[in-house]
Amino acid sequence: MSELNITLPFFNTSIPAGFPTPALDYQEEEIDLSRILQPNPATTFIIRVKGDSMTDASIPDGCMAVVDRSIRPGTGDIIVAALNGEYTVKRLVKAGRSWVLHPENAFYKPIIITEDADFQVWGVVTAVIVDMRK
Repeated sequence: MSELNITLPFFNTSIPAGFPTPALDYQEEEIDLSRILQPNPATTFIIRVKGDSMTDASIPDGCMAVVDRSIRPGTGDIIVAALNGEYTVKRLVKAGRSWVLHPENAFYKPIIITEDADFQVWGVVTAVIVDMRK
């Protein structure tokens, strides 16, 4: 796997999503997306998300999630997990003595991870890439 190497012009200012602001006449610097999206190149990968169970966490169907395997998952993290042979993207939540995979869509129910479950965390989602042209 090769290391991501993308730099783009960066205008270090906030642009309102409401009323227009005066035009920006100059580029202030470049931003290296590899430092943002891939701080740990050897342990970072990208997956395509399928389904709508995480839409309230701004993870829509068809987006790409950047996942880092080197980050130790904790309660509240959004993770990629393998549960009984199936992969899923959910928020990991500690509920009492149990761990729960919590969807971010009210139409889905949380999944309690039982002792007999075949469960493995594949990594923590660190960024989401959404193609706005769709």
